[in-house]
Formats: sequence, structure tokens, C-alpha cells
Amino acid sequence: MSENIVTNAAPITISDSAVAQLNRIFVEESLSAEHGLRIGVKGGGCSGFSYVMGFDVKQDKDEVYEINGIRVYMEKSHSIYLIGMEIDWKEDLDNRGFIFTNPNAKETCGCGTSFSA
Repeated sequence: MSENIVTNAAPITISDSAVAQLNRIFVEESLSAEHGLRIGVKGGGCSGFSYVMGFDVKQDKDEVYEINGIRVYMEKSHSIYLIGMEIDWKEDLDNRGFIFTNPNAKETCGCGTSFSA
């Protein structure tokens, strides 16, 4: 299967700690080589949009990026909401999970997974 990886700059960044967690999940779920990390948005959540993140297979409308060794699938139409976003992993006494830092978000809710643009 031939896959066109977009060679221009990826619209998002993924921190080393997030890459480590994503690689761990990939191995634990015994995913195939055709799976990549889907990043996107959907309507809903307390602020208007919610982030979508999970492993999936490529769809026709996806652009494909290689970010820190992770294959990322993203619909081109979603990039206007996500360009410049960083995905990080936080683990401390109070919280554990992925953190989305999005410069396009006008407001975010307390859960950190919902935003308005």
C-alpha cells in the first residue's frame, strides 16, 4: 500500500513524553503497521469543539504526517483549528494524561479537551 506522507511542516507537535506514551499504547493494543494516530476535532464539548485523538487506519480524506516517528492522520479541514497545537503528556500527583496546548483556542474548559475557536 502506497501512502503519501505530506512533506511540508506538520501542523502540530508532539512532545517526547507524549510520543513515549503513544508508542506504549500502540504496542499494548497490538496495532498493525497501517494504523496511525488520528488527530482532529468534532463539534461538542462544553466549549464548542472537542479534540479527537486515537489510533485508526487512513481514510481517503486524510493527510499523513510523520511527527517524531509517529504516523499522524488528519483531515485537512481540521488543520485550521489545530495548526500550532502541541500534544504533551503530564504525569504528577494531581493529574495524568495528554495535554492539548492550542494557540487557536479562544477559550478552553476546565477538562482541557474542549475549546472554542
